[in-house]
Amino acid sequence: MSAIWLAPAQAQVFCPAPSSVVTFDVQRVVDGDTVRLKDGRSVRMIGINAPETGKKGRSDEPFAVAARERLKRLVDASNGRVGVVPGREGKDRYGRTLAHLYGANGANLEAQLLAEGLGFQVAVAPNVELVACQQAAERSARLARLGVWRQSPVIDAAKVRRSGFAVVSGQVSKVERNRGGVWIELQGSLVLRIAPNLAGRFDSALLKGLQGQSIEARGWVLDRARREGLKKGQARWLLPLTDPGMFQQAP
Repeated sequence: MSAIWLAPAQAQVFCPAPSSVVTFDVQRVVDGDTVRLKDGRSVRMIGINAPETGKKGRSDEPFAVAARERLKRLVDASNGRVGVVPGREGKDRYGRTLAHLYGANGANLEAQLLAEGLGFQVAVAPNVELVACQQAAERSARLARLGVWRQSPVIDAAKVRRSGFAVVSGQVSKVERNRGGVWIELQGSLVLRIAPNLAGRFDSALLKGLQGQSIEARGWVLDRARREGLKKGQARWLLPLTDPGMFQQAP
């Protein structure tokens, strides 16, 4: 651990730092949304999903290298240190620390990358404190068609063919609530699910009115055929929603 930064007053900065942030030395930048600190922790940045760098023989996704190199430059500009603000949920399933990162100028690094189109904004409860300002950062890149938004990455729900992170759009054919939660079926073979313990985070009247509406959703698509087997009539692809920030009416 090193010093405590006091965030300066700034204009036109997305998600400025809290009044004081404890900083740590960075050992290396792993990719566009993960860094390893010199104290041994791997930190997964909250609120952004950067394109994946190639692994196991796969090619880099578009802008994956650009996101990693840009994050390296942002860290270098802060003399190799970052401010770390842990999330309410402190670890992910891989044991990585979940945190917001800040540069020496008090700027949120996730928001900077999002504003340059070098990742997708994600809202995964309970780490959703900065959703609104990170969405604004992404929106600026989307309007300017920067980075991942240069060509639309949005997939028609009927054309989903693999698991993994995706931004999808489609018309809602059915909304159902049962013991398994809230199920929002899109035309095609994709269903959005809100778990029962998370349903209270969503506006029930809004959910009821979704049928027939065109919406855009994002998150990690799961292949139900591999996970649990499909019953007759069930959609193959499942996208869990944990926060209202994961979907909106289609632009």
